[in-house]
Amino acid sequence: MERRHDIDTLRVLAFGLLILYHVGMVYVAPVSDWGFNMKSDYLAPWLTYPMLFLNRWRMELLFLISGLAVHFLRGRVSLGRLAAKRSWRLLLPLVFGMLVVVPVQPYVEGVSKGDITPGFLAFLPYYWAHGYKAYGLTWNHLWYLPYLWLYTMVLLAMLPAMESHPGRTLRAWLQRLRGGPLLLLPALPLIFAGTLNERFPETHALVGDWYAHALYFTMFLYGYLIGTDQGLWKELARLRRASLVTALTCFALYLFLDKFAGAVIHHRLTPTSICIGHVLIQTLRYLYCWTAIVAILGWGHAYLNRPFRWLPYAREAVYPWYVLHQSVMLWLAYGLLPMHLGPVLEPVLMVLGTAAGCAVIHEVVIRRTRWLRPLFGLDAQNRTRVEAPRLAGESA
Repeated sequence: MERRHDIDTLRVLAFGLLILYHVGMVYVAPVSDWGFNMKSDYLAPWLTYPMLFLNRWRMELLFLISGLAVHFLRGRVSLGRLAAKRSWRLLLPLVFGMLVVVPVQPYVEGVSKGDITPGFLAFLPYYWAHGYKAYGLTWNHLWYLPYLWLYTMVLLAMLPAMESHPGRTLRAWLQRLRGGPLLLLPALPLIFAGTLNERFPETHALVGDWYAHALYFTMFLYGYLIGTDQGLWKELARLRRASLVTALTCFALYLFLDKFAGAVIHHRLTPTSICIGHVLIQTLRYLYCWTAIVAILGWGHAYLNRPFRWLPYAREAVYPWYVLHQSVMLWLAYGLLPMHLGPVLEPVLMVLGTAAGCAVIHEVVIRRTRWLRPLFGLDAQNRTRVEAPRLAGESA
């Protein structure tokens, strides 16, 4: 099977956006809607709009790409070996990250709020011993890993049914979607998942997080079902302009109704009209999510499916950067924010410093230390000098 460079590239770019998004969390206002471990004195309410623009599809795209990864691997290894391989690659970095990398985050938050006495080494025993309590053991930004592991195990358990005749029929139906139905029908389960949001708001606690599971597992399943069907991918590329226009239109209408017309909807209309308005807002939200992802996949397949020289290195670096970035960023914020460097210099240094810190730790320490590599989701053997034999998306 030919390597899908567009999927590799989109995965790298999606995780890159995740880093920018988390830096943005330090600066976006209002704090009541965008709470975070640490907040700068230079809050920017205008950041709400680009943050919402990304927020409504960024994690859904990552789970779809992860579902594609399982599809790529399915034809190469047995179910048992695939389960073991994914468990090793996801759970080992999760445990290591929770014990060693993540503690920086509750530490700097607690010290900055005056709840913890400075001294990181003295803080660690408390952190390790107080799971599920304030400043105790947590997975923070690494929540994606246990969710991805759970969805992978559920999917592997479902595969015998999915590879039966009814399952193959469903997959063939999805892969035959063209034009408007491709832009609309897959959004319907997402809209249904959105109905769970108010009753089960997203927590990243894994247990009882039903809205998140309904949304992200659906996207993960879509990734597996889409696979590498050439006809479907050609259609995604053909629809790239239409899907982009549709996505931008849905986002504009969603933003207008949710943010600017919300007061009218909730205070001046009848209960029936309020209900209709709420359904319309939620429908636009998930239509935007799906059509934005269709646009990203289509444009990516049209222009990114080629072997960029930087891609093998970036493909290896993306997992360690993901594990490291939020702890590096918050440690940097702990030093930079009290200096009050201004609303331009401070965020620029935050972005550049986070990227530089991740790059140095990956290149100098992780990449060159054989026993460390698996702890950050990498093969023990460094394979970036030659084209890696595994297919696109095998890493998380």
